[in-house]
Amino acid sequence: MANASQKRIASQNETAVRNLKLGALISIALTILFRLLLRRGILPQSKLALFVFVSTGGVEALLLRYLINIGTVKRDASNALVSAGEDLSQSGITEWCFDVVYITWLCQVSSSLFGERAWLLYLVIPLFACYKAWGFISPMLGLGRSSQSAAEESAPAGESKRQQKLRQRAEKGDPRVKQGKR
Repeated sequence: MANASQKRIASQNETAVRNLKLGALISIALTILFRLLLRRGILPQSKLALFVFVSTGGVEALLLRYLINIGTVKRDASNALVSAGEDLSQSGITEWCFDVVYITWLCQVSSSLFGERAWLLYLVIPLFACYKAWGFISPMLGLGRSSQSAAEESAPAGESKRQQKLRQRAEKGDPRVKQGKR
């Protein structure tokens, strides 16, 4: 089965696309239902809340369209697999798109239940981006030290990693290390 991985990706993508569509419909339905029952109107009352609602809905729509487009499985007339699409379970940008969509759904539904302050949950996205960026930028600025550079500084100069391990084993009295005179 040379095509087994493509079939697995296609199956996962079909499930993910179906779940995205279903999640979007459920989120919209719950938001409208809760706003009608609890808030006496579908749209938020303040202009700022309306702006946030519309702008985040636009971001959600763009990301949903992107994820659905790259994850859609293409088949020919005989239902044979032509393309499995991009792997939607991969890390990186795809994973972040899913995160933004999920947070948007959470904010939409919770704002209809608990009020417009629930949109403050959306601040998790830029805070997480800053956290990730700091992990990338801080070593460039010399503010963070990796554990590898700390280990290299503590080892004597000219000693390879293998030699460091052997020296550490010998210090512990490991019987695997031959203790000979050099």
